[in-house]
Amino acid sequence: MITMTEIAKLTGVSQPTVSRVLNGNQAVNPEVRERVTACAREHGYQPNVMAQSLAGSRTHLIGVILTDISNAFFADLVKHIEQEAGKNGYRLILFNTNYHPEREQECLEVVQRYRVDGLVVVPVQEETAEWRDRVRRLHIPAVVITRRAKGLDCVYVDHREAGSQVGRHLHEQGCESYVFFGNMADEKYEGFMEAVEKLAPANRKHFTNIVTKEPAAIEKHLAKHLEQYPGRAGIFAYNDRRALQILGILQRMGIEVPGRAALVGFDNTYMCEYLYPRLSSVSQPNEAMAAKAVELLLHRIEQPEELQGEAHPMHARLIPRSSSVIAL
Repeated sequence: MITMTEIAKLTGVSQPTVSRVLNGNQAVNPEVRERVTACAREHGYQPNVMAQSLAGSRTHLIGVILTDISNAFFADLVKHIEQEAGKNGYRLILFNTNYHPEREQECLEVVQRYRVDGLVVVPVQEETAEWRDRVRRLHIPAVVITRRAKGLDCVYVDHREAGSQVGRHLHEQGCESYVFFGNMADEKYEGFMEAVEKLAPANRKHFTNIVTKEPAAIEKHLAKHLEQYPGRAGIFAYNDRRALQILGILQRMGIEVPGRAALVGFDNTYMCEYLYPRLSSVSQPNEAMAAKAVELLLHRIEQPEELQGEAHPMHARLIPRSSSVIAL
């Protein structure tokens, strides 16, 4: 790969002049600038990003840390982040933690070594002061996405309000008992059950929480719930992947969906339209979240002295389909 020194020899100008041209300095004779850029293009010059970062220049790299890149929701989200970053001359370095705090720590260390200009992160333990302090000690502008992290810039969906939409929807569909697939510490659950308790207080007790992802255990819990509560069951899964798993188990059990059990997922991934029945799901504004996260991050890169983080909640929208609505 050609170097600045070699370009200087080929074009007959000094190496500092080549450096100024390739770093975008406009205070160079136009004829010289054209000669240098033409030579750089012809020989496929690529800047040494690591050398630039060591010299104190920006790398124009953004680190993106996700919890599960195999989830179609996160794949779609990072696509929009990449598009927004690219509009501003930035490229991404992508990391996957698989929800492991130790792996997340390793990713943060690598991000720091690469001297990225900024960081967009879906954290594993955003609620802990230790994690927030660790991010601040990186001295890298950071924006949290899809989660709320106290004191840091964050862009996220109001999960409590989204869960409430699901609770209202399943109540309107005549459900008399409820299943939440996920952690009850999740704000989705809190909003879901608040809506149920408000609309049908008596049915609040007709409830089962399922945390396990093991198919046999899920089937056992569902069978027990459906036997105990003979009315129509409303099932809410914390994401579409788990909703798909539950749909398969219900079909294997011979449970009619949506007749005996109405099912709603979360994230509105592409698979929802291709299932049978089609999956009702909560749609998050991925493109808007990505645009806002990149906007906030670029502002922090330009104005690093601003210390107070800002929270930017966004609204999700339930998309009803035939997994929960009999008429569809």
